[in-house]
Order: sequence, then C-alpha cells, then structure tokens
Amino acid sequence: RSLMGKPQVQEKALERLIMSLTEDAVNYLRREVYKRFFALAPAGQDYFKQSTTRLYWIADKIVEMTIEMYREPRRMVEDISALGLRHVGYAIPTEFFAPFVSGAVQVVRAMTTDENAEDAFRWSLTLISKILVRTILEGSTIVMKAINTNQEKALVKAISVSPRGKRAIELLNIAVGTQSISPFYWSIESGSLNCAKAMIADLLTIRADRDNYYYGCDELFTRHPEVIQRLCADAAALLPTLLD
Repeated sequence: RSLMGKPQVQEKALERLIMSLTEDAVNYLRREVYKRFFALAPAGQDYFKQSTTRLYWIADKIVEMTIEMYREPRRMVEDISALGLRHVGYAIPTEFFAPFVSGAVQVVRAMTTDENAEDAFRWSLTLISKILVRTILEGSTIVMKAINTNQEKALVKAISVSPRGKRAIELLNIAVGTQSISPFYWSIESGSLNCAKAMIADLLTIRADRDNYYYGCDELFTRHPEVIQRLCADAAALLPTLLD
C-alpha cells in the first residue's frame, strides 16, 4: 500500500534525470560505476576484462534497463531472465550483484538532488539484480557447473546422479520461468567441446529398467532439429561422435 502511485512518480523523476544528463555526465557515470564497484568488490575486476567501449555499453544498457523496468515490466522480466540464464554459463558469482548496485546508486546520488530519481534508480536496479540472482541460482545446475570446467569426468559425474528418464532433459534444457537454455548448445558456444562430446555419448547410450528403454536420440532432435547443421558450422569435430 505504501507504494501506491509511487511507480508513476518515480518513472517520471528517473526519466527527467536520464534526459538531463550531458555527455560529460554520461561519461562520468560510466567511469564511476566501475570505480565504485571495484572499490567495494575488488575481485569483481576478474569478471570485467572487456574493452572500455564494451564496459561503457554495459553501463548504458543498465541505465536503459532501469527506466524500461517502469515502462514495460513484463517484457523486462522476460529479457532479464534470459540474460540471467546466459550468466549461468559465464559462472558469475551472485555475491557481486549487491556491491554493483550499491556502487551504481552511490554514483547517481552524487549526480542529483532529486530524491525521487535516486529512489527510482535504486528500486529498479535492485529489482533487476534480484531477478538476475534468482535466475542464476535456479539455473546453476551441476551440469552447467561441469560445463564451465570443460572436463569430461566432471560432466559424467554431474549427470550420473540423474534418473534414466531425466538425463536427456538435464542435458538439453534448463528452464527458469518462461526462459530456457540448452546446456548442450551452451557447451558448444563456450568452447567446452569435451563436455559436449560426453553429452552426445550419454544421450545416445541405451539404458533400461524393468518397464522402459531410454535413448536420448529423439529428445536431442526434438529439442534441436538443426543439430547437424549447428555441429557442421561450429563443432565439426563432434560429428563422428554423433553419427557413429
């Protein structure tokens, strides 16, 4: 009840702030966000090794997302969930999100005297970080963690705890909300071809219990009907494993 009517006021205040930023102010915001974040969490520097141009683009995108969260909240939740699933593959520690938000809010506080604009930025960015953290935590399965090591033994050990009937799903689909990511395709995109090879071998192994046979070929081609073309383009070394 305390938030009744506030989103509209906050949206307008944040929009005024963003529209009033000069080029110098934008550059200051871009630089200071990372400066404050690295001061709060020095280990975060290991995860921001991109070029300055790329880092500035990320900072601009974050500011854009804070206002878009007010304008189109449903679409933004979908987009942020998809972004969070990609961060699962990057193995980004979730403990860095809080200091990043704190650093960004400190920068905005120094740039405006409008409390509504500061509150609007803080509320929106905090909500974005919470959605990202939830998505990363839910999507960080042991299979995805094994892919980040690119060790076949780690992948085999991770999938070994899954029941026969669910192994294919564990390897082909991770869903959080309405968004999903394929661990198999992610292993190819990230260059973890040792894990991708182990996945193909596991999917194409015939298993059985008293009632059923389990063979992941149908699940593989149902989830990724274009898998042959994808392997030809990005991981031709895996074709013999798939077609043997």
